Amino acid sequence: MLDEISQAKTMKSVKLYSKQLCGWCQEAKAYLKQHNIPFESIDVGADPAAYAEMQKLSGQTYVPVIVVDGKVLADFDVAALEKFLAQQ
Repeated sequence: MLDEISQAKTMKSVKLYSKQLCGWCQEAKAYLKQHNIPFESIDVGADPAAYAEMQKLSGQTYVPVIVVDGKVLADFDVAALEKFLAQQ
């Protein structure tokens, strides 16, 4: 697991599309912070253009959506996030 986390830390760009009152979004943010993975948080609830961009990238309207170096994870849970980060 530590190797997977260190790989994630070397990524060029991590974007987290989220909404303020989303529990899964808060969980994703906490995970990234806990593992010292820098990310850009984009509040799609406050930015209609970002919401449209998220929909285009992921093909869905649900949050969170995580984009790492152009690759998209649209269905969040910790296990899926860990697997996704390990593949980057």
